This record gives sequence, C-alpha cells and structure tokens, in this order.
Amino acid sequence: MTKDLEIKCVVWDLDDTLWNGTLLESLSVALKSQIKDIIETLDQRGILNSIASRNNFDVAMRKLAEFGLDQYFIYPQINWGAKSVSIERIRKELNIGFDSLMFIDDKQYERDEVQQCHPEDTCFASTRYLELLAYMPLNPKFITEDSRRRRTMYLDDIQRTQDEADFQGPSVEFISSLNMRLVISAATEKDLQRAEELTRRTHQLNATGRTYDYDDLDAFRVSPNHQLLTCKLEDRYGSYGNIGLALLETTAQHNQLRLLLMSCRVMSRGVGTILLTYVMHLTKKQGKTLLADFKPTQNNRQMYVSYKFANFVEKQTDGDGVILMENDLSLLPSFPRHVEVKVV
Repeated sequence: MTKDLEIKCVVWDLDDTLWNGTLLESLSVALKSQIKDIIETLDQRGILNSIASRNNFDVAMRKLAEFGLDQYFIYPQINWGAKSVSIERIRKELNIGFDSLMFIDDKQYERDEVQQCHPEDTCFASTRYLELLAYMPLNPKFITEDSRRRRTMYLDDIQRTQDEADFQGPSVEFISSLNMRLVISAATEKDLQRAEELTRRTHQLNATGRTYDYDDLDAFRVSPNHQLLTCKLEDRYGSYGNIGLALLETTAQHNQLRLLLMSCRVMSRGVGTILLTYVMHLTKKQGKTLLADFKPTQNNRQMYVSYKFANFVEKQTDGDGVILMENDLSLLPSFPRHVEVKVV
C-alpha cells in the first residue's frame, strides 16, 4: 500500500506571480517565462488550476483570455478579500482537502496569512515557479484518461450546477432529468491505473483510507479469493469517468469489503451508495454474510453513516483501529430510480 498524497489543485496569485507587473497599474503586463507551458502541463497531468488574487475580476479575466489561459482556471477567486478566504471557497467548490492544495504567491505575508489559516495547505514562493513541474506532489504516477479530462469534467459539473440553479421545479426532478447511467464491472487491467489513482485521491468517501498501488490491485484482480469491482457514471452532460471501487475478499461463508470508495465529485448526485447496494444484493444471492472494514479518518465519517443506514452493525475493533462491521442482509435497499444501473 502507498500513502503518498498529491496536489490536486494549484492556486495562483496573478500580479508578479503569473505575470510581471501590477495589472491595475498597467494593462501591458507580460506573462512570466514558460508559465503558459507549466499551466498546460499541469492540466494535462490532471492537476487543476485556480486563482486567488486581489484584482478586478472582469479586467483580470479579460487579460487571461488575451493570454489564452482563462479556460484553465476552475472557480477563480478574483476579489479584494483575504487570500485565505478565497482558498477556502476554492476548496469547498472542489470538495477537496487543504492538504491537496498548493498556493503560489510572490508576497511572503500573503503566504503566511494563508498558512496560518490553513496549515495543511502547501505554500510556494512564486520565485520558484520553474521548479513546479519537477516537484514530486505534482507528478502523478499515472496520467489516465480521466486525469486528462479532469478539468473538462469539472466544467461539465459547473454547467450542471448552474442549470440546476436555473431549473424551475423540485431538485429531484432536475436530478431525474440528468439520465444518469452507472455501469458496474469487474476491474480489467486497463482500469488499474485509474483504480490506484482513486485510492490515493479519494479521502472523504473511502471507508478505510487504505491506498493500493498498481501491483497490489493487479494481484487482487487475478486472485481467486478476491473480487475487484469498478463503476463508471455518465449523464446527458458527459462522462464522470471511473468514480467507484470495491474490493471483496471472498470465502465460502462470507464476502468482506476490504475497500469501498466513491469519488467525492458524485456526492450530490445520489449515487454514493449504489456500489454498496450492488455488493449487498450480490452477497445475498450467493447465500453469504457480508462483512465490511471501516477505519475512521479525519474525512470519512459519511462512509460510516452510509454503512449504518445500510443496516451494518459493529462487531469488533482490531489493534489498528479497523472496525469490523456485519450485515445479515435481512433488509436490502433498492437502487435509486433516477439512475440506470447496469452490471457487465
């Protein structure tokens, strides 16, 4: 297992960081050398970019558009408030932890203000920007198709959210109109890079916090005593990609969930428990009892709630703090009506 954390989003200041000069003093500011290539490379690696800058929003966005960079920044915060507040907004919109954020600014006092408010955030002096592409937390082990499409998937979700806000009617009707389709399948070799990425990047909806590398997952994939399941989600806006993973250890008497996780990007779509529901139905059909591991972390309380709502009960806790939970499967939840579930 690997415990490495990666930076998921780089948050840039603008003046004397992304470009040389102060925009409100002169509209002729120029991008710093190689900065466009760096942002494009981070984007291709699946690392998001955003902005926390004290500036006029419209003026700054027009300048970024002139440079051909405006489309690369997700949830840009360009205002006159504290940088720490802007970063909190970005974190909340992306639904990631502060330890997954890097903040780049030319001013020490700005970095100190952010660091004091958000100690887990990585703060980086803009004078070192040429070091970014070699910085290990910005170098994912694999660059998957989902990685390359990550910004596009977030932009799709921004459009979904906007359309939902504009929708005239109950929220449940809008969600039903998405025509969501979730496909559950046994993981194949081509799924393993993304599967490893999911275990490293998913913290809130990871029942144990465990992370596995490619070789671990490949061994489980071919093991006669394990089932490695993955799921993909799409709707009328596009594909969310691979968003869930389950690892079952199997015996003649029971199935045991050693790992269950879902991408945080789908938390609001009512699909977070579908993979668990499928495992429950599968185990019931096989005439077995279902066990599950749960280990509390700083972020995964929601997974514990999901287990309890699904009728799991605590059996024991081992020396590593892993809670063994059991479900007699006397009560089986149904799949939500607003999602088409397909098992292949």
